[in-house]
Amino acid sequence: MNHPEELYTFDEAAPTVPAGLHLVAGLTGFADAGSAVAQVTASVLDDLDTQLVAEFDPDVLLDWRARRPVITFEHDHIAAVEPPRLALHLVRDEIGQPFLFLSGYEPDFQWNRFVDAVTGLAAQLQVADTTWVQSIPMPVPHTRPISLTVSGTRADLVEQMSVWKPETQAPANVLHLVEHRLASTGAQVTGLVLLVPHYLSDTEFPDAAVAALSGIAAATGLIFPTDALREAGREFLTRVEEQVAGNAELQRLVGVLEERHDTYMEGNPVASPLTDVDGEVPTADAIAAELERFLADRRTQGDGGE
Repeated sequence: MNHPEELYTFDEAAPTVPAGLHLVAGLTGFADAGSAVAQVTASVLDDLDTQLVAEFDPDVLLDWRARRPVITFEHDHIAAVEPPRLALHLVRDEIGQPFLFLSGYEPDFQWNRFVDAVTGLAAQLQVADTTWVQSIPMPVPHTRPISLTVSGTRADLVEQMSVWKPETQAPANVLHLVEHRLASTGAQVTGLVLLVPHYLSDTEFPDAAVAALSGIAAATGLIFPTDALREAGREFLTRVEEQVAGNAELQRLVGVLEERHDTYMEGNPVASPLTDVDGEVPTADAIAAELERFLADRRTQGDGGE
């Protein structure tokens, strides 16, 4: 029998994990609009004190040909190999509060067994609650704060933070399944789904990461460093605004998105902040087309093109 605990291995130097910690989770590989989860992961693992607790086996969970490891090639030899990782860390926030952080790739295989493994770890480590984050592309304007759809067992957070509360069917993230399983057992769990402007979803949008960290902070009381992300976000949006200001068609399209967003937020009878009264999703493909060069230039500069 394939036991769920065989999917991961505790690190030999794993620290003792106190009971009653928050578990925070974010996995990449599906609909990470604005690279929000990727940026949150980098911010947590790079900027905070972390200790490896356990790591999952990629040979069991990962489709290597779909998500190949990255190599560093130096002239005539392979200097390094960076395989994808899915791991659980013990982390301390900016004021020293410990929490558990599950991050890495979303599994390609054995989802039910993985859900069993994560919920089993949560029970074994006696976590207080679980908060997970995802970001999805939506036709919303970049000129408004990033909104959330909140799910789970925390009615207070849903009431305070959830802007869009749809009744719909959609492809699942594996953490949706974890949330459903935890909720069915009576555990405290919160899902935070960010609604990111779809014309910025293919780039690294710093404000998406700030919104994700702010949502996690509201759910858990943890404190995260966001100054660098906020500064990068201001620079990013300044450049986007320069592109929009120079194109009347872009201004019109952004204006349409703003009008529909604001109508919804004012409590008018519109079914969704993403649609008009006739239920039609506004087309903003022209925004993406006009910004394509800007985003490509930004990626090139990020790779050392400046």
